[in-house]
Amino acid sequence: MTNYFLLFLMVLFTCAIVVCLYLAKSVRQKTKAEPGKNVPAQSGMFSPKPAWGRYHVHYYGYALLFLAFDMEMAYMYPWAVVYKELGIVALLDMGVFLLILFLGLLYTWSQGGLRRQ
Repeated sequence: MTNYFLLFLMVLFTCAIVVCLYLAKSVRQKTKAEPGKNVPAQSGMFSPKPAWGRYHVHYYGYALLFLAFDMEMAYMYPWAVVYKELGIVALLDMGVFLLILFLGLLYTWSQGGLRRQ
């Protein structure tokens, strides 16, 4: 029962912090609207198009490729730490892993996923 009580206290404390930060923001908030506040801006430049415009799916492809190779590094670091203990089996496992990633990269390249539009 004490574990649930401590969990309840943690949730209550978190909610209290959120409410206090929200109240502090509304006290310090500027009341007058600045010109251009509601104008859509992108990278510091004002955009002539509305902010809800469509984006090319090409950017999402780059993001997915980045995530795939970023996850590769997340798996390779622990592998490198225990490589000497596991020996040749670890080397073969990482070779298969990298081969699968390389085949995925080749497939993406062959389908034109890396071409600029």
